Amino acid sequence: MRAMLRVVLLLLLCGVGVSAQTLCPVRPLPGSPVLNPLDLYSQNGVLTVNLTLQNQKEDDGFMHYCYDYTYQGQIIEAPTLRLNPGDQLILNLTDNIQAPYDRYEEARNPPMEPRHTTPASHHVLSPDDPCLAQEMLPGSTNIHFHGLNIPPICHQDDVIDTIIQSGDPAFQYNIQVPSNDSPGMYWYHPHVHGNTTTQVEGGAAGAIIIEGSLQGTQGLPERVLVIRQQFENPDSWIPGPNELTINFQPAIPSEPSPIIGVQYGQREFWRLVNATTQSFLTLQIQFGTTPQQVQLLAIDGIPLQAPSYQTTLTVPPAGRVEFITPGLPAGQAGTFLTNGFNTGPVGNPNPVQVLASIVGTGEAQVSHPPTHLVRPASEPQRFAGLAAQVPTASRSLYFSEQTVGSNGPTQYFITVKGQRPKVFHMDDPPAIVTNIGAVEDWTVENRAGEAHAFHIHQIHFLVMAINGIPVPNPDLQDTIVLPNWSGHGPYPNVTLRMDFRDPNIAGTFVYHCHILDHEDGGMMSKIQVNPAN
Repeated sequence: MRAMLRVVLLLLLCGVGVSAQTLCPVRPLPGSPVLNPLDLYSQNGVLTVNLTLQNQKEDDGFMHYCYDYTYQGQIIEAPTLRLNPGDQLILNLTDNIQAPYDRYEEARNPPMEPRHTTPASHHVLSPDDPCLAQEMLPGSTNIHFHGLNIPPICHQDDVIDTIIQSGDPAFQYNIQVPSNDSPGMYWYHPHVHGNTTTQVEGGAAGAIIIEGSLQGTQGLPERVLVIRQQFENPDSWIPGPNELTINFQPAIPSEPSPIIGVQYGQREFWRLVNATTQSFLTLQIQFGTTPQQVQLLAIDGIPLQAPSYQTTLTVPPAGRVEFITPGLPAGQAGTFLTNGFNTGPVGNPNPVQVLASIVGTGEAQVSHPPTHLVRPASEPQRFAGLAAQVPTASRSLYFSEQTVGSNGPTQYFITVKGQRPKVFHMDDPPAIVTNIGAVEDWTVENRAGEAHAFHIHQIHFLVMAINGIPVPNPDLQDTIVLPNWSGHGPYPNVTLRMDFRDPNIAGTFVYHCHILDHEDGGMMSKIQVNPAN
């Protein structure tokens, strides 16, 4: 019945996008080809994009949240934003979420999380100024430009005080990609505390590509793959364990797999973001039943010091990987899958699951994007020389959880050692205060019986040690796995070198677990980076 309803809708809409009167585009049918998202390129150093965030409960029972972009009279969902280092992104966001109640009737329906203070640095222009830390309502939203190293201020990449309400005029984000930022894959998604899980689970996420040459990719067909989840119960934060999608094609074991069509023998360049809220992916490409080596080039948008050949790529929620795939031999079929991940005794299931079937043909199925001239950076690459820096401070933090009563809700914490564990509230003061110019080593432990994923905004970190063992050739990331604690012995931990040398990141921002219902449930804290004296 579900598939039949979607076929009828697809036929009514002619199979390409939707008319302007429909809130969310009809998503692809099970067993359909995996297509790249629409690419939007900067022109003369500027990319201007108008997006509308909308939600709609579909006949299949899922509540969709969609970033709508109008292209040639059709509504296209979650385009890929392609920019060069130094380019300007102007993104006009209209919040059209259909909240369950009128935002002004607070006496009848209190807000999700009251905001009691207004930052002293803000000048009150009107009670509805999106920069003034308004109440977070079910229709509230904003955007986080995940991985981009840009200022944590309103209209750029602030998720603490920037709160856009449903029905407000279009809100303009105006950011400049640093000229010395690394070419690679980033992404955009909502980040209003309390609403993040619901909106990202509904599909509100898209890729950002900072253009530039990655070793060995010239002339290869390029795929942009966004792995998402869907709610089994749209009124719950608990997603169905197998409701993964790949570029919105449902990858459900009981239905036909999505199809990745490749040219026999042709290697391809794949760029993938784990835009799920809680799934740890262990990605493999298999020809027949044999896992294949892929050439890993970059993690979280940053090229590796040297390419790495691996058969399994572990990608936490919010992580990105960019890699070259082997060519499919003529006459063979392949499988793209996640091979399962043990999140611990209280973690959510991450079973083995086929994401797509790889099917060969005699013709190219995707093309390489057009080459854009990228100006060479006039200053050193961001985070250059970080491994050789002497840390100005060392800190210890830990993830922990507490269940209220014998069967109550779970409280989630990320705590600086010496401070009291506390469920995060948006009015909390910063847990850490530092200064521009600082380079710090943070050791992050996991004291919980389930895996977590540590992420910090505005910067990347250098992974210096895992469980106390130094990493020989550390690479940069912005999100990292912390496995569950077994209940015995030392806590799993990572040591991360934090780079606060860039004056553009001065301000207050957050770090948190990127299992988003953990973040929404309180596993987040603020850091304040003061300008240099």
